Amino acid sequence: MTVREAMQEAAGILSGAGLESPGREAAVIFCHVLGRDRGWLYSHAEEELSGEERERLLELIGERARGKPVQYITGRQEFMSLVFSVNPRVLIPRPDTEILVETVIGHVKSLSLSDAPVRVLDMGTGSGCIAVSLAFYIENCFVTAVDISSDAIEVTRENAGRNGVAHRIEFLCGDLFAPLGGKSFHVIASNPPYIPSQDIDGLDRGVRDYEPRQALDGGTDGLEFYRRIVNEAGRFLESDGLLALEVGRGQAAVVAAMMEKGFRDIKVFKDLAGIERVVTGKLKRL
Repeated sequence: MTVREAMQEAAGILSGAGLESPGREAAVIFCHVLGRDRGWLYSHAEEELSGEERERLLELIGERARGKPVQYITGRQEFMSLVFSVNPRVLIPRPDTEILVETVIGHVKSLSLSDAPVRVLDMGTGSGCIAVSLAFYIENCFVTAVDISSDAIEVTRENAGRNGVAHRIEFLCGDLFAPLGGKSFHVIASNPPYIPSQDIDGLDRGVRDYEPRQALDGGTDGLEFYRRIVNEAGRFLESDGLLALEVGRGQAAVVAAMMEKGFRDIKVFKDLAGIERVVTGKLKRL
């Protein structure tokens, strides 16, 4: 079987499974298995595949047809123009979260600090996409990455090494602020779980059946972790320190209201789809 014939077969399987872009997804999986780029697939369309290659391709195409996210199949996802390793122990980084990272970068650039590093906390780091991106793009920065999952911390550590910033990230495992001791930060950033518990079963099967529920479930109303973070963040922020939170659709106004007691200059930032995606506020001076 040639590359062209196998691609057509794979696209047909994915189309039959109801996927929106079967040809594109088949090409991603082919590139992964064959260790080639997309240009090679088309310039070598008549090249014969080995039986072992075809078997492996059909195995992975079958996984995708059953709903497994292509990122978990290839083990990688691009975020902020960096490449991250991902697996079912962590959420897949989404483009929406780049708004949170870009907002924090913009804020840090506006600070007038001494030569000491800007100290940033990434609460609930997951794959480490926020922590690693901030450490990569902010030259004078030291990030503390916290997650309750030791598996997530392991993935974050791998991604920090992969992108050359492991020396500027501290990795801590624990429940929210519990492992921090007396540390303080100029910025706290977080993309916490925000899906209401009862809504999880109605999510797309790729999310519901494959991504870690612990990283999705935000409690009865989806706001459990925002309450905890907003209530406790002030003890770990420097004066005028920034709290920056990614939120789900329709949650921005509620989270902003939570922050009014302890924070000022509260702002809401929209993503590229016009959805209110990030809420920030500066700690009120004592």
